[in-house]
Amino acid sequence: MHNDRLAQLRDQYHRDLLEDTVPFWLKHGVDRTHGGFFTCLDRDGSIYCTDKPVWFIGRATWLFATLYAQLEQRAEWLDVAREGIEFLSRHCFDSSGKLYFSVTAEGKPLQMRRHAYSEVFSVMAFAAMATATGEERYAKRAEELFQSFQRFLNTPGLLPPKIDSNTRPMKGLSPFMCALSLADILYQVTGRQEYEGICSSCIEVVFKDFVRPDEGVVLETVDPQGNRLDLPAGREMNPGHAIETAWFIMEIAQRRGDADLLRKAAAIIDWSYERGWDAQYGGLLYFVDVEGKPSPHLEHDMKLWWPHNEALYACLLAYHTTGDEKYAQMYETTHSWVFSHFPDKTYGEWYGYLHRDGSVSAHLKGNMWKGPFHLPRAQLFCWKLLTEMIP
Repeated sequence: MHNDRLAQLRDQYHRDLLEDTVPFWLKHGVDRTHGGFFTCLDRDGSIYCTDKPVWFIGRATWLFATLYAQLEQRAEWLDVAREGIEFLSRHCFDSSGKLYFSVTAEGKPLQMRRHAYSEVFSVMAFAAMATATGEERYAKRAEELFQSFQRFLNTPGLLPPKIDSNTRPMKGLSPFMCALSLADILYQVTGRQEYEGICSSCIEVVFKDFVRPDEGVVLETVDPQGNRLDLPAGREMNPGHAIETAWFIMEIAQRRGDADLLRKAAAIIDWSYERGWDAQYGGLLYFVDVEGKPSPHLEHDMKLWWPHNEALYACLLAYHTTGDEKYAQMYETTHSWVFSHFPDKTYGEWYGYLHRDGSVSAHLKGNMWKGPFHLPRAQLFCWKLLTEMIP
């Protein structure tokens, strides 16, 4: 890419982040009465449900604290982040210390789920607050929540399994991917070497059990020994998850100066595009069966916002770290498709759910799964990377 193109992209991401995405969520998603964030927003930002997903309390808090720390020290951003962390602390934990999945607008408990992903994004939120404010109490709380996350994952029976583990024992990619990212974040916040060790352990498991270089796949689910399961879940690849995992690993490899690990992680992006890019309509498919068998997911061929957010950053990072022009071409192909389909030029922000042909499936801007995270994170990270790439 020429420098003028890099500068054009840099300015676009900066503009879209600060003039579109962040203002949309500040205007419509911040609960100025009770604290925390609304994410169930219609196309124009109107609220259609006031229930609050706890993992988005963490995600949105992470966003505004990170914007304050990395982009500009705007008092409003830090104030919103403080309100988010206080709402999380006051209302979102049960008596045992487990985080709920959702609460009411006022913070009354609604739903507890069998997974620990609310914990994941709470770690991110407290770590970001530690960076933004320099307050040690936030870093300490982030470390405590990470230990809680690990305990839930590693203690049999502490969380009820999705499938009876005695009948069909399985393990998934997502917990290792999350632990990898959190350990890297905590290493950067605390400088403690134990987190580098956790990063290395997670990377080892990912490549040993889930990555199949000979097949060019990254599996979502395997048996406890890392063997293929002959069922739909065992043949499943989620290109978005694979790409996100790849850039998590690439950032660590870049920090360590590990060229071999960079190469191995970049190959995951190649496979994700080879298997996941829709040759007929463009865009990344949501799920693919690696043996070409039917997917049980009704949304398998839909185009969702977040895999494309991850792909934009991952392709730029791969191009920057490897110098291989094929990643620049991957980026441009993705950019062209994404920006002609997802942004809402009337009301702002992005649609989240498209049909396979790229037409809009739902006009909402947020729900219990879509909110202020993947899109603004990609915009921020792409802007930062492009700024670094321009001499």
